[in-house]
Amino acid sequence: MKRVLTNILVAGSVLASMAFGTAAFGAEAAAASAVPDAEKGAALYTKGDTSRGILACVACHGANGNSGVAMYPNLAGMPHEYIALQLEHFKAPADKVIRGTPDGKPTAMAPIVAQMTKEDMQNLSVFLSKQQLTQPAKAKQGDNRKVVERGRQIWRAGIPERSVPACASCHGATGQGIPSAFPRLSGQHPEYLEAQLHAFADGYRTQGGAENMMGKIANRMNKADIQAVADYAAGIR
Repeated sequence: MKRVLTNILVAGSVLASMAFGTAAFGAEAAAASAVPDAEKGAALYTKGDTSRGILACVACHGANGNSGVAMYPNLAGMPHEYIALQLEHFKAPADKVIRGTPDGKPTAMAPIVAQMTKEDMQNLSVFLSKQQLTQPAKAKQGDNRKVVERGRQIWRAGIPERSVPACASCHGATGQGIPSAFPRLSGQHPEYLEAQLHAFADGYRTQGGAENMMGKIANRMNKADIQAVADYAAGIR
């Protein structure tokens, strides 16, 4: 009887080990399948997916994320975590708009990302993060010394009397940003940066949470400050 019980216990242990091994293998397989696929991202970016109503991103954001139109941002080389987060923000429900228009409605990006899955977003983001910004935008006010100096001052030292921190503290001395946290601003279209600062200031772009840091910062800047620092950020290298 004792031997029978021993055999049962041994068999149970073997089965448990096999089950654990199978579960671990399954978890590894699932993790492997979740790895973003840059090739799929490239296909979605260049061709879209008409069967799901997803338009090709290249139409607005240019070849490999190099936008030739000021109202559409350059995406090449942006941190993939940041791009994925922004796509999620565009997909936010209409009653919780994170990135909207001045009248509080979702932007034109909303219907484009509506049918995207998290996998689509990750694939797109990784593809774009691997691209090179070959056509960086330039400052428009480079010949206006007063504007340049004001932009440099805000970028490097902020506006202490209005509790505006230095932009460089988050976006880096040369505007390259901090991967997964703060986007690169160097080479971005100054018109786009200016529009986004106004969006933050006026509350129709938030950061998806109660602590809307950029909204508070932009709201302490006047129009001249916003224009100056947006232009400076675009041209900094």
